Order: sequence, then C-alpha cells, then structure tokens
Amino acid sequence: MTRLFAATGAVAFSSMLVACGSDTAATGGSAEGGTPPSGDASGGPGGGADMSEGITDEFVGLTTDGTVIEDLYSIASTGVSTDGVVAAATAWLASLSSDQQSEVVFDVDPSDYTQDEWRLWSNVDGYQRQGISIADMTDEQASLAIAILEAGMSARGLENAEKIRHLNEYAGILIDNTNQFNEGLYWFTIMGTPSSTDPWGWQIDGHHLVINYFVLGDQVVMTPTFMGSEPMQANFGIDSDYEGITLFDEEFEAAIDMITSLDSDQQSVAITNSEKTKDDIIAVAFADNAEVAYEGIVATDLTDDQLEKLWTLTGLFVGNVDDGHAEVKMAEVKDHVDETYFCWIGGTDSDSVFYFRIQSPVIYIEFDCETPGPVGQGADMADEVSRQHVHCIVRTPNGNDYGKALLALHLALDH
Repeated sequence: MTRLFAATGAVAFSSMLVACGSDTAATGGSAEGGTPPSGDASGGPGGGADMSEGITDEFVGLTTDGTVIEDLYSIASTGVSTDGVVAAATAWLASLSSDQQSEVVFDVDPSDYTQDEWRLWSNVDGYQRQGISIADMTDEQASLAIAILEAGMSARGLENAEKIRHLNEYAGILIDNTNQFNEGLYWFTIMGTPSSTDPWGWQIDGHHLVINYFVLGDQVVMTPTFMGSEPMQANFGIDSDYEGITLFDEEFEAAIDMITSLDSDQQSVAITNSEKTKDDIIAVAFADNAEVAYEGIVATDLTDDQLEKLWTLTGLFVGNVDDGHAEVKMAEVKDHVDETYFCWIGGTDSDSVFYFRIQSPVIYIEFDCETPGPVGQGADMADEVSRQHVHCIVRTPNGNDYGKALLALHLALDH
C-alpha cells in the first residue's frame, strides 16, 4: 500500500465526513482523548481512558447518585446453557503453551482492586493491554479464540464484532498505518477457570471493541460492552477485502424511528439538547463508578407503539449476547418499565447526528456520534461531529457490571 494510494482514500473519507457531519463546530476534544478514571464521569470526550492513572477507586458500579439499589440481582437458573462457551474457552486455553496460559489467566476476584483485569480495559488504540492478541496467536489458536465469541454471542453480535475488527483494519489502510490499526490487535484474557458451576469469564479488549463476559452456572452478564468504529463504512475507494462493510445501520434507523415517533410535547421532554456539537458519551473506560442522573422521558409516558419501538432499540444492544441470555435480559429490563428513561441530544432528521441514552436500574445504553478520532484527524477533518465515528456502551448498573453483584452473592453463599 503506497502513501499516495492511502492518501487518496483519506481524501475520499474527508469528503464523506463532510457530507455526514453536523453544521456546528464541535466544542469537545479528540474523540480518543482522556476520560477521567473511575468515579469521575464529569469530563472527557468519548471513550478514552486516562492510561496513567489506572483504577483509583474500589468498584461500586454505575448509579444515578452514588447509592447502589440493593436486591436487584439474584442467583437463579436461567435455563439457558453455557456449556458451549465453557467448552470453547477450555479448548482455547488447551491450545496455548504454559507460558501463554500464564499471560492470559487472571483471578476472577482479585484481592487488589487496582489489579482487577476485568476493569483494566480501554477503547483507545494505544492502551497497554494484557493477555494475548489475535495477531500473536497461531491460526489454530486464533480460530479457537473466535469460537469463544461465537459461543457467547448471537449471530448478529458476532457479526458486529467482526465488522468492527475489519473496519479497524480498513481504517489502517485509509491512513497508511496498519501496524497500529488492524484486525489482529484484539487481546483475549480469561478470568478464573472455565466451569459449569464456579464463576469465571472472558474478555476481548481492543480498539473500538471491548467485551466483558461473566459466567456463573447458566447465568451470563455481558457488560461492559463497548462497540464503535471510525469509519462506519468501508466504501471510500480503497480496494480491500472489506469493501462494502457497514456498521450500525439498524441502530441508526431504529433510533430515528424511536425519536420521531414522539409527539412535540414528548420530544420536549426527551430531547435535552437539540444541538449535537461534541462527544457526549459518559460511562466509558475507567468510569465504572459513574454517577448519571436519569434524564428524558420515562417509558410509562409512551404509547404502546412507542414503547415497542423503545424495546426494539434496546434489543439491538442487549441482543449482542447469545439469543437465550438476551431474552432473559430483556425480560429483566421490561420488569423495570416504570423506571426506564430515554433521552436524546441532536436533530431528528433521517441523517442527523445524535446521542441517546436508555437507562434504568438494570440497563444502561449510550450511543454517540463523535468528533474525529485518529482516522478523521489523519484526513485533516474539521473537529465536527459526524456519523463516521460512533461509540456505544452497554452496562449493567447498580453493581453488576462484570457480574460483580452475582459474584458477591456466590461468594457469600459459598462461604
């Protein structure tokens, strides 16, 4: 790939960003900039981590005001087997050498919270990660690692994860930097020992893709899950294997469908700011203890049709986990309909840039159109929000990210 060829792609990308961007100059910083560490969600654009700070607070979990709502989660059979993901993780570990195993296996419940591998993840491309990357695996090991995703995620969730990795490689082609941006720079770790009875989990950690997957018996918690991309399409005149890939088409469509279903009075409550000028995502890396007050319209103020649209939108994010556990989670979400809030920043046209949040005691979803990151900056784009850079996060509030509430219950009962 010559620099001339890569530059041609960057020019095409610049043109696309101009077409998709907002009309207002952004006031935020770089979309890969520094979000404060745990417990402080007050600043910082879209999804970076303060890599020099590490974990500064013991885990509490995302709340509205710093107070965890008790008794939301319990150990109970879901009836949805986890045998497949246990077998997949066991097979991958068996394919590793003893030295490699020592690099990838961590304590599921470390005594020192500052060394909790669950929480040591980041969206930024330059973060120093643990475990073994796909790029450093043999072909067999890489196939077995991807099989863990296949076993734990839905077909659509796996497709989203693969698209993100492919678009990361495509981004590297666009800016002539595939050493830093490619589909192999995603690290796998295992917490605990894969088991059908004891708590354990796995994590994949890389640029624009982070999945934390906790397992206890047949219960699963797949949060925090961070997904995003820049660009969002592989169609900028670069000849590659990934030409034509697009990400989050359904999410964009369902979000606009949701906000436009509201009447003017409802929109006046749901829309907290009609101008989308900066990165607005809050609960990103190193913000496990973020305090985010409810905003927007409560789900009980929606019509039946509008509520169904809200559940459809929610399901697109919950549905990245395997189908059985997604169904279990959606039932839990719907049980809290009277405490579910939907808020919006930005326009409501079919091509608008926007941010939205869906929040209740048991679910937290943010979706954010961002200012340029490394690719847009490499193409000398103006600092404006566009649909060509998106970050989204899914969390389980009130202490159950990483399955920690379930883990605490298990340890209390077990001992």
